[in-house]
Amino acid sequence: MSAAISPLAALCLRCTLAVGLFLGPLVAVGIARSEEIKLAKNGAGLVLFVSLQRQSMS
Repeated sequence: MSAAISPLAALCLRCTLAVGLFLGPLVAVGIARSEEIKLAKNGAGLVLFVSLQRQSMS
C-alpha cells in the first residue's frame, strides 16, 4: 500500500504529523490557561452549573 502513496503525499502527511505533535501541547496549555474557562467556574457561572447539574439528577 505504501507504494501506491506518492512521495509528495507521504511528505505532507509527515509534516502534518510533526506540526500536530508540536502544536498540540501548546494549544492544550493555552486552553487550560484561558480566562473564559476560569470565569465560567466562578460566581454566577458556578451557580448556574450546579443548579443545572442538580436538575439533571432529579
